[in-house]
Amino acid sequence: MSGSIKDFSGLKKLRAEIKAQEEARKAAEAERLRREQESRRDAELFRRSIGDVTPIAPPDKAESKPAPPLPIPHQRLADEQAALEESLSDEFNVDTLLDTDHELSYARPGIGPEILRKLRRGEWVIQAQLDLHGMRREEAREALADFLRNAVKRGMRCVRVVHGKGLGSVNKEPVLKSKVRSWLVQKEEVIAFCQARAAEGGAGALVVLLRA
Repeated sequence: MSGSIKDFSGLKKLRAEIKAQEEARKAAEAERLRREQESRRDAELFRRSIGDVTPIAPPDKAESKPAPPLPIPHQRLADEQAALEESLSDEFNVDTLLDTDHELSYARPGIGPEILRKLRRGEWVIQAQLDLHGMRREEAREALADFLRNAVKRGMRCVRVVHGKGLGSVNKEPVLKSKVRSWLVQKEEVIAFCQARAAEGGAGALVVLLRA
């Protein structure tokens, strides 16, 4: 009889354990479902709060391209060529090209004598002037080339170049006077020049006619 009681007590205990395990399993399943529902609810609230969005397209892969060749410095080459063309020689002998009058006038071949006569008489309006007083030879040469280039760009026809009479030079020699004549003959844009009239500088200046 006591054995039967023991068996019955053990069976009750086993059933209680099984029931407890089943209840724990159900509780765990219920907790899992609750968390899933809460997660879906939070996700839905988030989507509603931000509205419709367009996904960002993945960036294209950067293609590796070879480095382009260095650009040809056309402007620098042009400037260097212009500088070469504007180089004025101090060794140029201008005496054989000048008229043998006291003004030592000059007219490029093909320029009629009437053009030079008008230049001497002051019939051309002087549109600009360059004063070389106080400049050293190299400085004066560069200033003259720059002055003539700008005058041609601005469409000028007649300009005056003041070189001075050399009274302030060593030995009173008009160094720039002869140099300026030599430089002018070498410039293609210069078609004629003559000594300025007394009212325009006389022996200390030249009136220069430029190509149209």
